[in-house]
Amino acid sequence: MTTPRPALDPELHELLADMPLMSELSPDVLAQLRGLPPTPVDTLLAHRRVDRREVFVPAKDGTPLPLSVFSPADKDRTTAGPCVYWMHGGGMVMGDRFSQIDIPLEWLDEFGAVVVSVDYRLAPEVTGTTLVEDCYQGLLWIAEHAAELGVDPARIVVAGASAGGGLAAGVTLLARDLGAPAIAAQVLVCPMLDHRNTTTSSRQYSGGPGVWTREMNAFGWGAVLGDLSDDEVSAYVSPALADDLSGLPTTYLDTGSAEVFRDEVTDYATRIWAAGGQAELHVWAGGFHGFDALYPQAAVSATARRTRTAWLARALRPNSGT
Repeated sequence: MTTPRPALDPELHELLADMPLMSELSPDVLAQLRGLPPTPVDTLLAHRRVDRREVFVPAKDGTPLPLSVFSPADKDRTTAGPCVYWMHGGGMVMGDRFSQIDIPLEWLDEFGAVVVSVDYRLAPEVTGTTLVEDCYQGLLWIAEHAAELGVDPARIVVAGASAGGGLAAGVTLLARDLGAPAIAAQVLVCPMLDHRNTTTSSRQYSGGPGVWTREMNAFGWGAVLGDLSDDEVSAYVSPALADDLSGLPTTYLDTGSAEVFRDEVTDYATRIWAAGGQAELHVWAGGFHGFDALYPQAAVSATARRTRTAWLARALRPNSGT
């Protein structure tokens, strides 16, 4: 018996018809996907006045982690502005620091934000908390170099999409528990939050081709967690496990109604509210996983991106109560 699913947005449905879709990931398929050309970041920068800098930050074990720093070319370094720290998507098994970088670059355009994107190491080459700890080291570097970057340390935003959204949530929990650095807001775009993969929405998107299916999700989590039992999984890796969601910065979450992560995202927002925190949640009708990154020209995608940017504008206002 086929599990009923919310219908796709008609425009997205038409666009998706031309995209090759998969049902599952495997080591061989992953190797092929990793061999595809990287995101053409130079194309995204061509029409922008942006200074780009590449730095390496040591991981906890000393491994150098690449960070790309994008700043408005006319930025006055003596006037501190906001920073967006970006974590890319890719199921924690693929992608690089330029994946979905068009999303935070819009905030460089809109707010003059410095954008920093991290190349955290991928599973299965590294496992457990290594990925989130890599991302945390990048956050520490930003905080330590805020003056040099022209960044206001009180306006650092942690953001990410898909796997990067889950890592952004984990980094925010880690920074809260360790007491630093300060995070002004977190933006979690269709975040990958729960390794258990047992929600209604995860079951709805099982057993057929898609942008990101339950089976693909299981492959990604399996690569990260290996043989760990549920009792051994850290909430910094799978943030839905966190018992306490109090004390978090103001949070933006969005997802599509027609995707695997819908229910874990809505649950995370509900639990932030229950803990007395502030969160804004949008579930875009007919949106599949990553719809606004894949097809930004679609009407629902443009609306989702405008709404996210408008929220961030409010969150970045001095003394914002968002």
